[in-house]
Amino acid sequence: MRRPTAPSPLTGSGTALPDSVLADVMRDTGASVGLLYLLPPAEPVLRLALVDGVSGQIAAPWARIPLDAAIPVADAVRERCLVWLGSQEDVARRYPRLGIVLPYDFMLAAAPITSDGTVWGGVVLLWPVCHPAELSLTEEKSINACCRRAAAILHRAAASGHPLKPPDEPRLLPPPHPREADPVQAAAALDFTARLPMGCCALDLDGRLTFINPAGTDLVGAGAGSLLGNRPWEVLPWLHEPAFEDRYRAAVVSRQPTSFTTRRPPDTWLLFQLYPDASGISVHITPADTHPPATTPQQPQPAEPIGATALYHLTHLATALAEAVGVHDIVELAADQIVPAFGPKALALLTVKDDRLHITGNRGYSPELMARFDAAPLTSDTPAVRAITTATPAFFPTFADLKKAYQPAVHQDEMASWAFLPLIVSGRPVGSLVLAYDQPRIFPPAERALLTSLAGLIAQALDRARLYDAKHALAHGLQTGLLPRTLPHIPGLEAAARYRPAGHGIDIGGDFYDLIPCTNDTAVVAIGDVQGHDPTAAALMGQVRTAVRAHATTGSTPGDILARTNRLLCDLDTGLFASCLIAHLDLPHHRVRMATAGHPPALLRHPHGRTDTLRLPPGLLLGIEPDADYPTTEIPLPLGAILAFYTDGLVETPGTDIDDATTALATHLAAAQAESLETLADALLNHAEQSAPRNDDIALLLLRPHGRP
Repeated sequence: MRRPTAPSPLTGSGTALPDSVLADVMRDTGASVGLLYLLPPAEPVLRLALVDGVSGQIAAPWARIPLDAAIPVADAVRERCLVWLGSQEDVARRYPRLGIVLPYDFMLAAAPITSDGTVWGGVVLLWPVCHPAELSLTEEKSINACCRRAAAILHRAAASGHPLKPPDEPRLLPPPHPREADPVQAAAALDFTARLPMGCCALDLDGRLTFINPAGTDLVGAGAGSLLGNRPWEVLPWLHEPAFEDRYRAAVVSRQPTSFTTRRPPDTWLLFQLYPDASGISVHITPADTHPPATTPQQPQPAEPIGATALYHLTHLATALAEAVGVHDIVELAADQIVPAFGPKALALLTVKDDRLHITGNRGYSPELMARFDAAPLTSDTPAVRAITTATPAFFPTFADLKKAYQPAVHQDEMASWAFLPLIVSGRPVGSLVLAYDQPRIFPPAERALLTSLAGLIAQALDRARLYDAKHALAHGLQTGLLPRTLPHIPGLEAAARYRPAGHGIDIGGDFYDLIPCTNDTAVVAIGDVQGHDPTAAALMGQVRTAVRAHATTGSTPGDILARTNRLLCDLDTGLFASCLIAHLDLPHHRVRMATAGHPPALLRHPHGRTDTLRLPPGLLLGIEPDADYPTTEIPLPLGAILAFYTDGLVETPGTDIDDATTALATHLAAAQAESLETLADALLNHAEQSAPRNDDIALLLLRPHGRP
């Protein structure tokens, strides 16, 4: 029986995203777990809004997912398609990060929430492995209907001027209500369980004990009063080892019965059998028939071992940090993961630069408070500075403890407990991590060890990211130094240009463009792409651009410019090739002459809006055959027409026919508002990036003859 729909906190201008958006699709598809994500307009991060079928603890690592993450729902949103994982092997092969953190049997579908080209978020559903190997047509229709319904609600809210925003904490949908039991039958059921010689207990989806019979309390050696409302592995010391918590997680995620055997000191072996459903877990406790031989020495256990959920969170963070590159990525990832998964209410990450400790990122703190602590000298005596200068973590369960260690301390953040963790790599100080909790926290040894390990992971990732950022800045400087800083002013010609790097890695692209004045009334346009993404390609790109510019100023035709540049590349014998398109603009006579060396065709938008793809006689890529010929074609260029030159990154994506993509670009150019070329250039880039993920650099140059004033 599904739960009634509760009011949702996601509201805006009379509309709401009700719980039923997720609850209904779970009912219709038989899914056991559901997650609904929203994508804020100006934030490239999917934020978890609704959760059904699992606890907040289990969902915590997935509360914020960067759009570029290798996670099913991020892929579904980026690629605008449904992602289906039909087995644990499928998960492990395609999404190893997910498989490490949730090593259980389940099937998964992820789908984007879209409407009219706008992405609003995504939906994730899980099923037990008893589900068929593929989604049925009915299930796919239900998922699509859910996404359309959510998109319609979100679109209406945005159109009203009050877009729905993700909540600070995801909303957990209530479990299904059990059937109302007859009081006589309920009393009989209690009597029945009281007479059983074996233990029976019930856990909710959060792992908290809601019922235990007398035999159960006898077997675990604790009274119901100390157990009810608590997680067994948190109140029974002999269940602190991760087996119980891990089996509970497995039961909730996979919805499959599971079991484990453990020892209650001194020598009582118990078998726990877990039977999950949508409302919780029934647990059967009996003395174990067999147990490890008495001669097998038992490994000593720490007094307060780390729980399975914390270990999985740490593993998840480690794998995520391994995929992150820049310092900004590390900071965002640390904040996204630590705050929901490890309990702090606020976080500040500080890094060392020029003998000062700078605030690099934070979550949960006000900008005003962060400004007070930013750029503190390493000679100052604050907890964050002392942590990094002494390489010693500090934990303060209360403000009194903090005040005792730092007499000048003032209670400024309304928090109750703090941890100050040094970020050290190979003995070198990298920074400090500050965690603040709104409830008192005693920081037992196991938690201190966990947080110290977490700081070590972040320190290593930060050190690697800073090196990446330095290399990226160098590469970006070289790249931009080889492109024109500004376009020249040519009377009677409006121009706009854009260059957009691929956005991943530190590779230097080979895309280039140039606008070269020849006389007061003529100019040459060059756009091209050198094969490769490294310094060699960038250097060759600089040589090609220089050669084109030199030949253009001599009055050569576009075909001759390409032929001469081609001979230069063949003589250099770099083993690299380049595409290039040259256009000679004759503004007084309203014409353009063009030639191409294997480059994507230019587009011509006529003043009334019709847009043509200018298919020129083909020419070989530069650098292949020294005697290659490049025919020149003349085309009318009326006043008010727009010429669009671009590199293949604007139209080429894996699995897409480039001719279809070029046609789609031409259609978009024809329909776009064209009052300003600067606005139009941004619109064309946005269209490309929203239509499919981009894996290559993009160069774009727009020109419009308008006559002299």
